[in-house]
Amino acid sequence: MVGATLFHRRKHSWPTEEFISRSTLQLLDFDSAAPPQHAWRRRLNCHANILKEFTITFREAIKMVRLGIRLWSYVREEASHGRKAPIDPFTKENCKPSASQGVPLGGMGSGSISRGFRGEFKQWQITPGTCDPSPMMSNQFSIFISRDGGHKKYASVLSPGQHGSLGKSRDKGLSSWGWNLNGQHSTYHALFPRAWTVYDGEPDPELKISCRQISPFIPNNYRDSSLPAAVFVYTLVNTGKERAKVSLLFTWANSMGGTSHMSGGHVNEPFIGEDGVSGVLLHHKTGKGNPPVTFAIAASETQNVNVTVLPCFGLSEDSSLTPKDMWDTMEKDGKFDQENFNSGPSTPSLAGDTICAAVSASAWVEAHGKCTVSFALSWSSPKVKFSKGSTYDRRYTKFYGTSPRAALDLVHDALTNYKRWEEDIEAWQNPILRDERLPEWYKFTLFNELYFLVAGGTVWIDSSSLNANGNGQHQQSGIGNSDGKAGGLDINDQRNDLGNGNSVGVKRNDEVSAIHNRNGLFVDTRHVEDGDDVGRFLYLEGVEYVMWCTYDVHFYASYALLMLFPKIELNIQRDFAKAVLSEDGRKVKFLAEGNVGIRKVRGAVPHDLGMHDPWNEMNAYNIHDTSKWKDLNPKFVLQVYRDFAATGDYQFGIDVWPAVRAAMEYMEQFDRDNDDLIENDGFPDQTYDTWTVHGVSAYCGCLWLAALQAAAAMALQIGDKFFAELCKNKFLNAKAALETKLWNGSYFNYDSGASSNSKSIQTDQLAGQWYAASSGLPPIFEESKIRSTMQKIFDFNVMKTKGGKMGAVNGMHPDGKVDDTCMQSREIWTGVTYAAAATMILSGMEEQGFTTAEGIFTAGWSEEGFGYWFQTPEGWTMDGHYRSLIYMRPLAIWGMQWALSLPKAILDAPQINMMDRVHLSPRSRRFSSNFKVVKHKAKCFGNSALSCSC
Repeated sequence: MVGATLFHRRKHSWPTEEFISRSTLQLLDFDSAAPPQHAWRRRLNCHANILKEFTITFREAIKMVRLGIRLWSYVREEASHGRKAPIDPFTKENCKPSASQGVPLGGMGSGSISRGFRGEFKQWQITPGTCDPSPMMSNQFSIFISRDGGHKKYASVLSPGQHGSLGKSRDKGLSSWGWNLNGQHSTYHALFPRAWTVYDGEPDPELKISCRQISPFIPNNYRDSSLPAAVFVYTLVNTGKERAKVSLLFTWANSMGGTSHMSGGHVNEPFIGEDGVSGVLLHHKTGKGNPPVTFAIAASETQNVNVTVLPCFGLSEDSSLTPKDMWDTMEKDGKFDQENFNSGPSTPSLAGDTICAAVSASAWVEAHGKCTVSFALSWSSPKVKFSKGSTYDRRYTKFYGTSPRAALDLVHDALTNYKRWEEDIEAWQNPILRDERLPEWYKFTLFNELYFLVAGGTVWIDSSSLNANGNGQHQQSGIGNSDGKAGGLDINDQRNDLGNGNSVGVKRNDEVSAIHNRNGLFVDTRHVEDGDDVGRFLYLEGVEYVMWCTYDVHFYASYALLMLFPKIELNIQRDFAKAVLSEDGRKVKFLAEGNVGIRKVRGAVPHDLGMHDPWNEMNAYNIHDTSKWKDLNPKFVLQVYRDFAATGDYQFGIDVWPAVRAAMEYMEQFDRDNDDLIENDGFPDQTYDTWTVHGVSAYCGCLWLAALQAAAAMALQIGDKFFAELCKNKFLNAKAALETKLWNGSYFNYDSGASSNSKSIQTDQLAGQWYAASSGLPPIFEESKIRSTMQKIFDFNVMKTKGGKMGAVNGMHPDGKVDDTCMQSREIWTGVTYAAAATMILSGMEEQGFTTAEGIFTAGWSEEGFGYWFQTPEGWTMDGHYRSLIYMRPLAIWGMQWALSLPKAILDAPQINMMDRVHLSPRSRRFSSNFKVVKHKAKCFGNSALSCSC
């Protein structure tokens, strides 16, 4: 826990007055128009550097040449079937990534659109698993100002600078608009899910403008947080002596990014809705058989604000209405013809043409007066279609239906409800923002890293679309194991005595009905209260590594979901619990070694829930055979116990307990010498999938020790006392073995092998202790060893890495040189650095923890850093070159917040004594002796090819 005065003396590093004058802040100090004191900030004229991607060394290339050849062949094969490979390092985007990102728009799971800090709409992710980073330059806010007497006029796009892609200024296209904003006196302020852009006398020196961007990301609100909508509230303050007529303009292309606007068949349609909400619907006909999308742009008409629309104009010079025609009309009149509302749907666009729409909101602002103008954007893409055929309804359709006109209702509700959204957001954020113990950079970075839950490619579906036809609308022939069977744990036949007269405690009545429901879901939504049904949720490992719910990475990121949307977190764990007891016998070629195995082995936690057909075809990852990885099963047990302890959801514990036991049993095969400690197998068999491990490893060994503790604690609470004793005995033996083989007096060696890096200092070596402390479990080692290890990591991996200004390098030799065994050992992983910081905080080393994490802020988020804001990568090298932008693992910063504010349920959790040894026979010490294995086939996921013991 953070001490009361630890950071009290630290200077606030981002004083607002350095960006906006105090007088302007005072003028905007009403209706949330002024940006908060604690926010990430940039000037709009800040140069957006092109980001530099990492490169592998010649030695690494030699080691990976066979993998590269196999991966290239696999990428081409997938492309021949019209599919994208989950990892494709060979295809580069046309739009080079730059340091220009900002807060994304909308809630979770309904597709996302990002908005750069200078105002560009970009990073289009409407279709699951696809992301187009290119900005649509036609999508802009613009302003037109005239004063009484007509001697002062201003017309400008509210985005700075001329863009090379716009063409020549004399054209009739976008270049004819007023791209004359300098941005020197305009600033962007980000505190996810809101952002503020303040134009301090630009373009009119006598007009202060604040644009507030609001999206419905609201913890524990499982309705509004799913809505694909965002609001833009403009606050206008006239400091001049004459009243001003101000017209704000919102333009939008009928496009999903890329070249989708040129495919033809798109239609725009004006509307007048209720409560003064008026605008345009843009019906987008998607290609490649994807479900259609409808956008809505709108503004609120009030007593002082008049709304008009231009339903359709083209981008080409031969359009009947060109961008120049539209701009000239706004410069002359400040509005469009009122009759445009009666024009009806436009003629469908022709292939090669691009159509756009515009909404204008005009108001008079009196001298020294104020005015508010509100716009909103929504997009309705009700169906989620994955490339192998499964189709589901998005979560928001539960409340708005599947009609394309839901976009109208969404944009209306956004404009009428955004103030309530803001109240809820502020109630959530203010306790942290007002905590004087915490450094300022941490406060806003904590919230801004949550951008990934919107922009990281999330899919949130309605449960009813799963129940409607087994598991969605899915057509695929079932392919079982090679023998058509799968081994499974038969809950009903588990022994009551388990060799010692102790009951398992798993009840055989309605409490386990979820495990046996006929739809293959853990939660039978036909029998739960409406408020408990929160649908099913997926999020990507990253926009470059396209796999859903990658579990070894979710281990780090899951703290954010547990703290903010715990019901979603529990459902993800249920999905993986179901998967543990499943098997998919289809053959897969693993690219690193070139060997062949089966897609999913019973008892093994899958690497991910799939890519082209999630839930039905898991393990899209095929670099290694992850059924042989040593970290996935312990991570599953640790996450399940943490979630069980934190939520106190006993039914959840009952539901997943068979999978916990199966996961622990599965790991016994990796104990090669019967010392109850698992060994690694001489290849990268854990989340560091290019970093080879030999023998016992600190990372996997500590995860295993913590998993034994967690399984013992959960077994006691579930009622399986004998299994708890088994785990306790194994823990004591394994702990002694690990300390003997790896403890060197100040930290744990990387592994017990004899390679050149076996004595390396690994930043992540105490990941198991991180979870033990986070879950209220006893320390897995003596506290002196834990503090010694974390101090060693701080002194070497953190402070010897550019003086602590970049985060913690993954591997460091004890002589202070970076471990360059492979590309991952020499990288700084953002999420792992946050996890190490959390471990330090939990170990009473708060100052070291915050110093460690501040390196990620300095390198990634600060103005002198590399420009990774709102696209935090998996990691970067010592020279700042990134690997895998927009990545899941940096959500681990919420593990720090968890450490700072452990919930009462964790603090009051039942204490377990792991040090009392129960004498058991060698035979009874094995998990498998207490399981009755049966062979049968059952459908776990509807019509999927999986078989399991349900």
